[in-house]
Amino acid sequence: MSVAFTKEESSETASETLLPDRPISPHPNLVTEQGLKALEAQLQQAREAYEAANTVEDINEKRRQQAGPLRDTRYLVARIRTAQVVPAPVSNDSVAFGGTVTISRDDGRVQTYRIVGEDEADPKAGSISFVSPVAVRLMGKSVGDVVEVSGQEIEITEIR
Repeated sequence: MSVAFTKEESSETASETLLPDRPISPHPNLVTEQGLKALEAQLQQAREAYEAANTVEDINEKRRQQAGPLRDTRYLVARIRTAQVVPAPVSNDSVAFGGTVTISRDDGRVQTYRIVGEDEADPKAGSISFVSPVAVRLMGKSVGDVVEVSGQEIEITEIR
């Protein structure tokens, strides 16, 4: 719709209130139980932020403040609706979704990661997505196995 037919002050204001949807991954939406709870908490926060913005009197400012929470709500509702909760692994024999793996890189670095869903992945906090190149190469492997990722050898030293 043209800005000429809306009450926004300018095309900039209109574009600030019409945020594009967050992209949805084409991969299956696998999540841990904690990951699903985190998505539900994020949805609650987005709804609360939308409601808080709803109290703003200036219509343009209200729309600006509602844009982000509204977009996040659409995304989170879709992710929760398609979530497939994967139970924690029952064995530590091989690397599996929801499990934790310690690896040793050929440059001497030792890293520990939990393999989780895309929305809950945070490498700095020690979790990587099951579709990440490292996780894809490690899944199904056992302690002592060596895989190559981006030209670097990685050895599995522990699985929990």
